[in-house]
Amino acid sequence: MTERKTSTRDYAEVNGLRMYYEIHGRGEPLALIHGGGSTLDSSFGRILPKLAERRQVIAMELQAHGRTGDRPSELSFAQDADDVAGLLGKLGIARADILGYSNGGHTGIEIALRHPGLVRKLILASAFYKREAAPEAFWQGFDHVRLEHMPLALQDAFLAVKDRRNHSPGGRTGRRVWGGPGNPNGHRW
Repeated sequence: MTERKTSTRDYAEVNGLRMYYEIHGRGEPLALIHGGGSTLDSSFGRILPKLAERRQVIAMELQAHGRTGDRPSELSFAQDADDVAGLLGKLGIARADILGYSNGGHTGIEIALRHPGLVRKLILASAFYKREAAPEAFWQGFDHVRLEHMPLALQDAFLAVKDRRNHSPGGRTGRRVWGGPGNPNGHRW
């Protein structure tokens, strides 16, 4: 991955969560929401510099992903949506285009439903809006998923950015990552 000039790399306290974000470029705001088990770098690292040439790009890492901490609450797309909306509010961004990839797309749908005034345009990539869009075996694959079960590229991306001061190696019960609706620590539809 090529190094990119960064305007801002910081954390914000949002809904009891220490949330990592970056801001790049200038122009109309574009919020990037990464996929499950990913970081902003693994989902958007290659395209972010191009997007920042003409847009103000706000990329964040969601709960229990990358540099963002965890909290003792259930993971859900609704909670992620409220976290993204809270972050954008703290940054003074009243309206933005939202680009969600995979799980980030599901979060984007929730943002549009829960915070419609925040969304100028919604761009969904590799996302579906109903659980039934994927076979049940797909969801069963996420039951009890942990970092060591993730593809090597996602493991490497997480470990490359992990701030060891904010994450214990195993978390409360092991480093949880996104899981399907059958996972007690997974995202809920």
